[in-house]
Amino acid sequence: MIPVETTGRTVEEAVEKALSALGIRKENASIKVLSEPAQGLFSFISSRVARVKVEPQEGPAEYLKNILGDIIAPMGLRTKVMVEEDEEKIEAAISGKRVGVLIGRRGKTLNDLQYLANTIMRRQFTHLGKMIIIDVENYRYRREKTLTRLARNIARSVEQDGCEEILEPMTPQERRVIHLALKDCGGVVTYSRGEEPYRKVVIAPR
Repeated sequence: MIPVETTGRTVEEAVEKALSALGIRKENASIKVLSEPAQGLFSFISSRVARVKVEPQEGPAEYLKNILGDIIAPMGLRTKVMVEEDEEKIEAAISGKRVGVLIGRRGKTLNDLQYLANTIMRRQFTHLGKMIIIDVENYRYRREKTLTRLARNIARSVEQDGCEEILEPMTPQERRVIHLALKDCGGVVTYSRGEEPYRKVVIAPR
């Protein structure tokens, strides 16, 4: 993220304009006052506006890595956090000993951690449009493989029996795996039903 220079009637106004343009909060900003508005007699011979230069102290990827470290540290776990960013997402991979506690039953703790990280990141970077994905020891990859096999097995059963099947509640990310796994399956259709966090995928005969 590049620095932004803005002006205002006061330094505070100029800073707020810059923070809004960058989409960040003040605590994550490095602020340099380039000029202050002249007062009184000097306003006739000097600038009447304040000018500031503002830039983020940390970009989204670095910020995510640090907040995950802050969340995990009190748990006494020795972990390594690797963060990668592309045009669509920012993905953090956590590895280490005894990190299964960060996954929880059927990934519930991991999903809660990802939700918390998303909330913090979107408050800090208001213009952030990328997905924030948190994974622990490749759990999401392994879960995706399991869900894909499950979807295809149920699809075969639905085609044979002609009766729809309703899966257990899943996160949006997991539901997407089911939909993609069966998008080219000619004998069934998939759709989601219900409200979050209990929204489910339905596999029905075409």
